[in-house]
Amino acid sequence: MKKFNIKKGDTVYVNAGNDKGKTGKVLEVIREKDRVLVEGINMVSKHAKPNPKNPQGGIVKQEAPIHISNVNLMDAAGKPTKVAHKVVDGKKVRIAKSTGEEIK
Repeated sequence: MKKFNIKKGDTVYVNAGNDKGKTGKVLEVIREKDRVLVEGINMVSKHAKPNPKNPQGGIVKQEAPIHISNVNLMDAAGKPTKVAHKVVDGKKVRIAKSTGEEIK
């Protein structure tokens, strides 16, 4: 299983693509394809048939996955940073390289 520095619920900065410069919250990490689903980023239009949830059907806007290499984790100060790992009290924690603080 692949290991990533980004987890569900993290705030990330998009550093490549049409949404470059935007930030968003990670909704899902797709490990098999090295991709993440970020809230409000890489929006696509999808044609939906009528169903009980959407009785009218039509065109629905939703997020599409983007490659994990195109996002950076945000530190507590709200700036993109690289990630280091450190063992603290017997647990492995993520550390922001730019500030040296622990990422929660």
